[in-house]
Amino acid sequence: MDPYKIIFHPFVTEKTMNFMEKNNALEFVVKRDANKITIKKAIEKMFEVKVKKVNTRITKGGKHAIVIFMPEFKAEDIGMRIGIF
Repeated sequence: MDPYKIIFHPFVTEKTMNFMEKNNALEFVVKRDANKITIKKAIEKMFEVKVKKVNTRITKGGKHAIVIFMPEFKAEDIGMRIGIF
């Protein structure tokens, strides 16, 4: 499994930035046929973190995954590593 074929890029808006601060979560645009389990494994492999929960939604712009991280991993730190800020 190549995580870079499942996770395309982070999705950053003002709403997702607020969600990151409040819920320790980031949002990503993912492959349309990826399920929650494969998204969780791909994120854990890409960033070497533990994922608490994955929520998905399909929009006209593609499939989005909201990834909530375990408390010991900060979404802000992960965002810094991938260049959101």
